[in-house]
Amino acid sequence: MNSLLNIIIVLLIVGWLVGYIGFGSMVGNLIHILIVLAIIGILYRLFSGRKGGI
Repeated sequence: MNSLLNIIIVLLIVGWLVGYIGFGSMVGNLIHILIVLAIIGILYRLFSGRKGGI
């Protein structure tokens, strides 16, 4: 479960970067939902007490 969460976090951050840099003018502020979800995932992993790095 921990490695799956790490993969999802990385994919969300990469998707945000691609969307923000490549399609920022088309999707506007909706692309920031991806980075918010990634941050929520990181905070969940930190506060749940799970050990391990990305």
